[in-house]
Amino acid sequence: MHLPLNALRAFEVSARHLSFTRAGLELHLTQAAVSQHVKNLEDRLGKKLFRRVPRGLALTDEGTALLPVLVESFERISSTLDQFNTAHKKEVLSVGVVGTFAVGWLLPRLRDFQTRHPFVDLRLFSNNNRVDLAGDGLDYAIRFGDGNWHGTEALRLFSAPLVPVCAPSIASRIHVPRDLMHTTLLRSYRVDEWSTWFQAVELKVPLLTGHVFDSSLALADAAAQGAGVALLPVRLFGRDLLGGRLVTLFDIEVETGSYWLTKLKARRETDGMKAFRGWVEQACREG
Repeated sequence: MHLPLNALRAFEVSARHLSFTRAGLELHLTQAAVSQHVKNLEDRLGKKLFRRVPRGLALTDEGTALLPVLVESFERISSTLDQFNTAHKKEVLSVGVVGTFAVGWLLPRLRDFQTRHPFVDLRLFSNNNRVDLAGDGLDYAIRFGDGNWHGTEALRLFSAPLVPVCAPSIASRIHVPRDLMHTTLLRSYRVDEWSTWFQAVELKVPLLTGHVFDSSLALADAAAQGAGVALLPVRLFGRDLLGGRLVTLFDIEVETGSYWLTKLKARRETDGMKAFRGWVEQACREG
């Protein structure tokens, strides 16, 4: 059965007010026009929806049954249309994130971003710091390094000093930095990290024979399972440290780079990009 929307709306408003006159004021129609819409609907249904009473209108059983269905339907239509009329349309934002930063910093804060900027449909793509903004179709990439990437604008988020960490069972056997010279040292693909740390403590770099990992997440997991000692940015492994899976060995830390929010210089920022950049920058300042 095909029923005219205007007639259904005229009935719904009239039923709420129990008055064609007040319905006309809401719908910006004359009382006669509202009455005619309702009569057309009744004719199509073959049922009376109102009874005329001395002080206005009263719903018939059929009108009583129809009203809540129409009220809910028109409310859902209105709610959906309100979304179309918001200042921001839903915008897809593609962000590449080095895995350590994603798990250790970004994911615990995603709900806050979604609450503040619901118009952004965020798509995250994790990587091991090797990323091609143009080739991967990314709006932004969060990566670790010195901020110097060709053709790229880089906003520094925070530094990530490295500290030796390991499982508690290994930590009990290590008392001074020199003890590390006789311990399995796990390595990342950045070959200079351990040499930089040993230089900071004025020790000769030992022969490095531990496993090499291309992901700090895997490196941390190996250390937690007792495979050796790793150099990790403790700011991004707070849960492992608080939970006791990992412990820090010494307060001596070295800086080998920072985390940066990057985009192509030629990429014009959209509203979604501006929202994400502003949120990340503020959240990093706050810790």
